Amino acid sequence: MQPDIERLGVHESVELVFPPSELAEYLSELPVDVAVVGDDGIDSCDAVVTLEHRDAFLELEWVHSIQAGVDRFPFEEFEERGVLLTNSTGIHDRWVGETVAGYLLAFARRLHRHVANQQDRQWEQPEWDDGFTLPGTTACVVGTGTLGSGVAEVLGSLGVRITGVRRSGDPAEGFEAVYASEDLNEAVADADFVIVTLPLTEETRHLFDADVFAAMRDDAYFVNVGRGPVVDEDALIDALEADALAGAALDVFETEPLPEESPLWGLEEVIVTPHCAAFTEDYHRAVGDLVRENVERFADGEAATNRVA
Repeated sequence: MQPDIERLGVHESVELVFPPSELAEYLSELPVDVAVVGDDGIDSCDAVVTLEHRDAFLELEWVHSIQAGVDRFPFEEFEERGVLLTNSTGIHDRWVGETVAGYLLAFARRLHRHVANQQDRQWEQPEWDDGFTLPGTTACVVGTGTLGSGVAEVLGSLGVRITGVRRSGDPAEGFEAVYASEDLNEAVADADFVIVTLPLTEETRHLFDADVFAAMRDDAYFVNVGRGPVVDEDALIDALEADALAGAALDVFETEPLPEESPLWGLEEVIVTPHCAAFTEDYHRAVGDLVRENVERFADGEAATNRVA
């Protein structure tokens, strides 16, 4: 049965990524009423576009997440209530890929250290052999889906050799070699950069633990733009503090915002960004295009795109 949508709410939680009014305006020509709503306005809607979950959504017909990851939504309850859940997979690939390229370029050209020195008004040139260039390096991208493919495309254009890890180990376009998940330690052993683009599931929670970090080279960099709990953060901190890794760039964390007392803030070779790898001025338009497509599909009796529950 297709959702019968008369009023679509843009939930105020999307404010953490873009102004909800921008998305509402972008969708204003839809053949349904579109309005920005808070928690007290959910019951006036048939569907919502949201960042966060609310139990009141279980009374609606359709919920669209502005992110690809949907681990915050209770799948079983959605299915029991017959509530359609869709996500925004497919729109973040290039954006996240460019962010990851920025991390790698910062490490290679020592830009993060120059920025830190600038804050202290220090003129400090790096050692002659500190910097390097990206062509000829290898990046192992763990997760070859939409995000991983976007990362591979951008880094490949910079001359980086791309390998990947996926559950099946089957070949994937844009990856020179692909390992099965069970061979993760082998996959990361020779990489200059290990980049995580995985969603959070029971299988991926704390997948990156002390054993995986021990398998990496001590001159390798670790990057996570997937989900924070995929990484055992204590094990990562131990590896960094023991110089068992060259550094890390982290956009996601086990606890967000990252607590002030976290050692990650103070480690010189760690770049911390506030879960914003996909942020761009086009974000609301890309989400809006997905929402518009599904509204049109419902009107034509077609199945939803990006359905996850």
